[in-house]
Amino acid sequence: MASEFTHLDPLGRARMVDVTAKESTHRRAVARCRVFMTQETAGKIASGAITKGDVLAVARVAGIQASKQTPNLLPLCHPLLVGSVYVNFRLEDTYVEVEAQVDTIDRTGVEMEALTACAIAALTVYDMCKSVDRTMTIGELTLWEKTGGRSGTYRRAPRADEAPF
Repeated sequence: MASEFTHLDPLGRARMVDVTAKESTHRRAVARCRVFMTQETAGKIASGAITKGDVLAVARVAGIQASKQTPNLLPLCHPLLVGSVYVNFRLEDTYVEVEAQVDTIDRTGVEMEALTACAIAALTVYDMCKSVDRTMTIGELTLWEKTGGRSGTYRRAPRADEAPF
């Protein structure tokens, strides 16, 4: 039934959800993903031996820029005043974990901005390293935390095999 979906009107057509009556509140979202690679590639990132430059610095800027472009990429996403964006990395033997945190004071959440920042940062790592490792894969893009708004707080419980960031 179309009325169960917030992005569909009563006739089943796509629409942008009306948030005009909602109060602006502080909202935060945290997303994570991983870029899986060979140990050699991870080592080259760690030692600064990737010929295109500082992989993580470029990926950080790409993620920040991407978060601000989210409504241009996702048709039903509201344009928000993004208050802050943090993109951080954890380099392991066979992957780079990417974490993006986005904050705003607005009428709707920033989950999509955090997920977009995370994904684009990961794609940037891939782009900068693809000449040395064509086997890389990107995966596990996940919303880890969301705070603020009517629905309150959500925190994903880590699996037993996942290390804390």
